[in-house]
Amino acid sequence: MAGLIRAVEASGGFAAVLHKGEREAGTILVVLTENGANTRLFERMPSVETGREWICTLVQDPENKPEFNQVLERRTARDRDLWIIELDIADGERFIP
Repeated sequence: MAGLIRAVEASGGFAAVLHKGEREAGTILVVLTENGANTRLFERMPSVETGREWICTLVQDPENKPEFNQVLERRTARDRDLWIIELDIADGERFIP
């Protein structure tokens, strides 16, 4: 996580850990945003072709911004080991591991 945060900040963006999970086994979710807009959620999902790949599973509705945060709150309530990392930078997909 620290390397990802440093890389984003070195490129002029902002990165933060929104929820800290289990260091060794926690699932990682990445929230990408660009100056607080175009917010979307990425997570690793099983794939037939590559085994696991990062997929956008949620896009924030500009008319209902609280809904996005409610989804994150429900996920952390169900999985206390979950990590949520937010990257605020243009073309943030390039930083997803």
